[in-house]
Amino acid sequence: MKKQIVQKLGFSLIFLCMLITLFFLFLIIYFITTRGIKVISWEFLTALPHEEMTKGGIAPAILGTFYLTLGAILVSLPLGIACAIYLCEYTPQGFLLNIIRMSINNLAGVPSVVFGLFGLAIFVKFFGFGVSIISGSLTLGILILPLIISAVQEALMAVPVSLREASFALGATKWQTIKKAVLPNALSGILTGTILSIGRAAGETAPIIFTAVAFYTKGYPKSLFSEVMALPYHIYALMTEGIYPEAQTSIAYGCSLILLFLVLSLSSVAILIRQRRRSLHYG
Repeated sequence: MKKQIVQKLGFSLIFLCMLITLFFLFLIIYFITTRGIKVISWEFLTALPHEEMTKGGIAPAILGTFYLTLGAILVSLPLGIACAIYLCEYTPQGFLLNIIRMSINNLAGVPSVVFGLFGLAIFVKFFGFGVSIISGSLTLGILILPLIISAVQEALMAVPVSLREASFALGATKWQTIKKAVLPNALSGILTGTILSIGRAAGETAPIIFTAVAFYTKGYPKSLFSEVMALPYHIYALMTEGIYPEAQTSIAYGCSLILLFLVLSLSSVAILIRQRRRSLHYG
């Protein structure tokens, strides 16, 4: 009887925590949506800003955010998967591996502004890329690299050892086992890490302040070495540096709603790919 009471209390606590989490999640969505929907229009989505960013639209900022996020994923995903495979499948277990994993986890906790200063020193100054899309994408890619490595490692370690042993017993090589048996079974975890990384890259402001974004541009970027506008920095600029707070605050909420929609859209694509791959793999 006592065990059943404890079990019910435990379930009730878990259910309460879930309700609190959902409450704050929907509160954020409601807060942003009710304030941002007022300025959403076709012109807001497709036009250039003008009259000191109190009129017009945010098309360059939307495009810039998409470029930076896509560039960061293209940079970090192959590196992260390769690094995680090497650490999990080829590096001997021991003290050195534990140090490397601990370092990667600690790197994920470094403030994002530090990555911005790193990107400024290395990509903007040392390599001479300047404040540009490529500098911002590389900086964001390095920022989310520890997150991807950790997620892929967890996914690889969750694959049963018996699966590898069965593959070896059939005469497969190490690489064939990884390619044909381990990676397909770890794909869901890998895509989950990718989804989280997309949200992190799209929403970061500090790393791109020094490496990629401009307060205002007259048009769209023409190459990888062009400055861009980005939604996170545009929101920051509207709320802190504008001289027309009433008009710019409404636009900032509109930008927040579009940024939220953009992140959810990119994440939804990744989720659909994950579900499709899972259905193809498991039938």
